[in-house]
Amino acid sequence: VGCDRSKNLVDICGEKNFQAFVCDALSVPIRSGSCDACISIAVIHHFSTAERRLATIRELVRLLRPGGTALIYVWAMEQEYKNQKSKYLKEKNGSKDTVEEINTGVAQRPLSDQMPDSSSQDSACCDGLLHDSKDEGCDAKPVADSRLPVHTNRTSFHSQDLLVPWHLKGGTKKKGESVDTVLFPAGSKESQELSPVFHRYYHVFCEGELEAACRSLDCVRVQKSYYDQGNWCVILEKL
Repeated sequence: VGCDRSKNLVDICGEKNFQAFVCDALSVPIRSGSCDACISIAVIHHFSTAERRLATIRELVRLLRPGGTALIYVWAMEQEYKNQKSKYLKEKNGSKDTVEEINTGVAQRPLSDQMPDSSSQDSACCDGLLHDSKDEGCDAKPVADSRLPVHTNRTSFHSQDLLVPWHLKGGTKKKGESVDTVLFPAGSKESQELSPVFHRYYHVFCEGELEAACRSLDCVRVQKSYYDQGNWCVILEKL
């Protein structure tokens, strides 16, 4: 059984005859202790406070039966780890990857109507949410006010709390018209008119941050904590 904040993604699951519904990760309408296993991929890094990120993990654990396990993936601050660059840094700008494949390297379902903005500048800023995390153990620059840096696609991170720009490709299309028929080169006048940019919030995790959050819960035992292609990952067991 799957759930997602996006109705469009849930509709795709329905088209494939999968069971899925729309919900909020902070309040999942499933009975406590009813799941053998839970998976949270590229979700928790979108919550803007440490309290909400922890609450999301707590909600995930609530769903598990005693002895049940959960797998969590979040985007890592360290996109170069042990002298190896992540797939995210290696991929060329403008590649037609999926949204969450770009984020995590693990998604399988393409989202043909979205792509990252490869032309944004690191110095650009947007009004955003004030983060409350302490950037301990990282080289991240703290955010001094309510303006968050806008990330430049396929580059290393310079802040734990940032906005990632996404182009909605093609703009408004007629019924039955393929998205690809209305594409224009990135940065062109037509592209700017037809491709609105959405800034999506991310909190990228430093090494040990996700594991520490999981260990702070009394009813959890961390089975494994590891790095995978630009993501920090934890497998935990409910006691």
